[in-house]
Amino acid sequence: MKIIVIGCTHAGTAAVTQMAKLYPEAQITVYERNDTISFLSCGIALHVGGVVHNADELFYSNPTVLKELGILTKMRHDVLSIDTINKTVQVHNLANGQTSVDTFDKLVLTTGSWPIIPKMDGISLENIQLCKNYAHARTLIEKADTAQKIVVVGAGYIGIELVEAFEQLGKEVTLIDNTPRVLFKYLDEPFTQLVEDELTTRGVQLALEQSVTSFTGDNNGRVNKVITTAGEYEADLVILCIGFRPNTGLLENQVEMLPNGAIIVDEYMQTSCPDVYAAGDSCAIRFNPTGKQAYIPLATNAIRMGTLVARNLVKPTIKYMGTQGTSGIKIFDYNIASTGLTEQAAIDAGMNVKEITINDDYRPEFMPTHEKALLKVVYEEGSGIIVGAQVLSKVDLTQSINTLSVCIQNKMTMDELGFIDFFFQPHYNKPWNLLNQAGLQAYAMS
Repeated sequence: MKIIVIGCTHAGTAAVTQMAKLYPEAQITVYERNDTISFLSCGIALHVGGVVHNADELFYSNPTVLKELGILTKMRHDVLSIDTINKTVQVHNLANGQTSVDTFDKLVLTTGSWPIIPKMDGISLENIQLCKNYAHARTLIEKADTAQKIVVVGAGYIGIELVEAFEQLGKEVTLIDNTPRVLFKYLDEPFTQLVEDELTTRGVQLALEQSVTSFTGDNNGRVNKVITTAGEYEADLVILCIGFRPNTGLLENQVEMLPNGAIIVDEYMQTSCPDVYAAGDSCAIRFNPTGKQAYIPLATNAIRMGTLVARNLVKPTIKYMGTQGTSGIKIFDYNIASTGLTEQAAIDAGMNVKEITINDDYRPEFMPTHEKALLKVVYEEGSGIIVGAQVLSKVDLTQSINTLSVCIQNKMTMDELGFIDFFFQPHYNKPWNLLNQAGLQAYAMS
């Protein structure tokens, strides 16, 4: 069996390492256009902020490791086209300029995503940067060393983490986003308000509910100003964190996709084309709170999907369970996590939901310290089925969101949440766990 894997970050690395173990007789070839694999881009902000001093530590595999597994890894090879009918790929060797054709029995597309780059005046000016791969990380470190006024465009996870890193380096930071709140996709207003208060207290300028329209530069071609629908902001360095779109042009018009280009796969990671599989940020996946296909680019999803591709490559074996989009972030002293739908997202999706918000000390008040915890659980009004949750505290309670992710996965109700068996120990919680409290309050209101 001849297997070709295109792209080797999270999903690709997970897929090929499992394939090598499951199919020792197979010929596995990886084509990767970059000169590195398996880069943890979620660690870029940690590198910028000096928490991770060596960016090389953000890799968890390399071509040598794959070679030892019997995998042929062709770095700096750009796949130009795929013919799914004749099962061939055309490949350009970026090192010597030669083009060749390879054949496959099974093809796995794990080409990931790429940052959205808007078309507008000044976008090509120097010091307007992206934040995705190893090269971006190195460039950001270099540019930030001499920049003082830094503008971050996009108030999602990556944008917020970079803002924190730059603020701690003593930079003047402006955060621009077209939504009314930071982390709008992940958190409801009581949570984002605390984050915004912390940012402004530390001197970060928030420019929300406005969109960037253009950039201006100095006589040397370097960006010096960001123009938005509501004002203009001086900048020595601009980082675009607007979002990502799937890298799926190679299979355009050959497999089923969402309108944004995300490949639709079945429960076994197979596309609509036989013997062609896909995983990671190039794919749409089932979002369990709605039961619909959605584009949720997360490293955790990518690793799971890559592993499942390997398990299901020869025959359907293990079904993908879908996702809740569970994620977490640490901003200054706050530990934050969320899963499923926010209340606002549920309403926007046309769902009839209710919510319970708990703002309480996470453990008994007789303990030497007892920090506040903010927990919100969103659930369907009629059935009581849990569809989303968020938590924020200066104590790390983020694992409670993993618990609620399981609850959403299994369509548990608020009544059940109120009486789930959680341990009690004064060092960690109260006799009625915060999650129990949320369920009990919902029960009392029903």
